Amino acid sequence: MEQQIYKGKLIQFHWLKIAKKEELTKNTFSLEFDIPGNLQENFKFEAGQYVSVKFQSYGEEVIHDYSMTSAPYEKKICLGIKVNSPDGTTSQLFKNYKVGDQLQVGEPNGRFTLGSKPSEFRTIIGFAAGIGITPIISHFKNILHNEPRTRLFLFFGNKSSEELIYRDLLDNLTKKYGDRLQIFYFFSRENTADPFFYGRLDAKKLNLIINQILHLDDTDEESTIWDAVDEVLICGKGDMIKTLANACYHHGIPKKNIHFELFEEFNDDIYPVEKEFPLIEQIEVECIMLEKTYQTVLPDNKEKILQQLLAQKFPVPYSCKSGICGSCECYLEEGEVELLENEYLTEKEEAQGRILACMSIAKSKKIKLNFDLS
Repeated sequence: MEQQIYKGKLIQFHWLKIAKKEELTKNTFSLEFDIPGNLQENFKFEAGQYVSVKFQSYGEEVIHDYSMTSAPYEKKICLGIKVNSPDGTTSQLFKNYKVGDQLQVGEPNGRFTLGSKPSEFRTIIGFAAGIGITPIISHFKNILHNEPRTRLFLFFGNKSSEELIYRDLLDNLTKKYGDRLQIFYFFSRENTADPFFYGRLDAKKLNLIINQILHLDDTDEESTIWDAVDEVLICGKGDMIKTLANACYHHGIPKKNIHFELFEEFNDDIYPVEKEFPLIEQIEVECIMLEKTYQTVLPDNKEKILQQLLAQKFPVPYSCKSGICGSCECYLEEGEVELLENEYLTEKEEAQGRILACMSIAKSKKIKLNFDLS
């Protein structure tokens, strides 16, 4: 086992052997790892989580996060990985590592998770684009396996059928669970026989989906399938998440039931900020990061705390700036802040004084933050 600070957090890495490697499309591949008996506990995970993989790329050590397509009951780690460019760091992971090689893999992490409710009748909807399908597959496999009364609808967008990954796996799931799972494929750069399935997954497309696919409910003649939706899972790029999350909310799904996972850095708020705050100027800030103490003054509270600290070049841990990833989680040890929408912290953690710096507005003249959570 090796420990390493990554995105401001201490990660435990273990050497795992590559058991399987498969090229899925021209720019995606999958890796499967053997989990030895002595590490089974370390690699227990929840559907929707990810692992960090450490590898050599162009002579340098790099770490990237990859979501799992495996479900917990399968007791293995399977990753779906996209190579964004032929010269990028991930291309080296594909080219230089083969079955039988070992890689350092971090213990499972992430909060794109759902509580299991095997005795309930639930309706769960997934929206995915491209490689964003990976954690959705983990969720859907897990739900189908553990929740016999839950029905699932997946809306999966890709540029073309050539770039559609995991088609066989998804088709096999529909064959096995056809009474509870329906999958619809959309293409943004390929003409489709039915124009309904042409274009991106966005607010306009959601409106059509609600009115043409999720309208008649066989289980309740007085309501629609959309009316019965309990949870929404969205995974893809930031703009898609923002568009669909807001559209789902405006169509009546509570924000606490809309869950999303981001596959790139995204600097916008997912939901618009609807509150106004009294202006405070010359805010004294003290931060503890990796056992070092930093002090500074923020000019005012017009911007969120993380964004202002980054502008002043402080080494604050962050990844998304949108309240999704949790990298900037910290304790508010002194002062007062307004924590805006966040997909990460639980109510219990907020009660303990934990905040996300990227979603916090200062409301006092002095604040003290501690990013060393462990």
